[in-house]
Amino acid sequence: MSILDRKVRGFRLIDVVALAVLLAIILSVYLAKTIAGKERAEIASVEKLIDGEKARIRLLQAEVAHLEQPARIETLSTTHLGMAPLQAKHETTVDKLSEIALGKQKP
Repeated sequence: MSILDRKVRGFRLIDVVALAVLLAIILSVYLAKTIAGKERAEIASVEKLIDGEKARIRLLQAEVAHLEQPARIETLSTTHLGMAPLQAKHETTVDKLSEIALGKQKP
């Protein structure tokens, strides 16, 4: 009598082993699908967070563009800080910078 012909409770041993392997495969596929589903849900939530952050980045870039407008900065500097545009008499050349640095500027 060979191992393929042995019977366990009326079933051939090979049939019992094949059934056990089949059940193990079914269980492993079920577990893999369950884990993949959880990971898919996690990926979806992370992608949703990324989309939210991208929207926030666009909003902040628009705010920076608004805050950096030259006309707005000029208005703020004149009204709040009392600054005024540079007058021509305060301009100098590169050659005179060393004299200005040493305090020897001629009137």
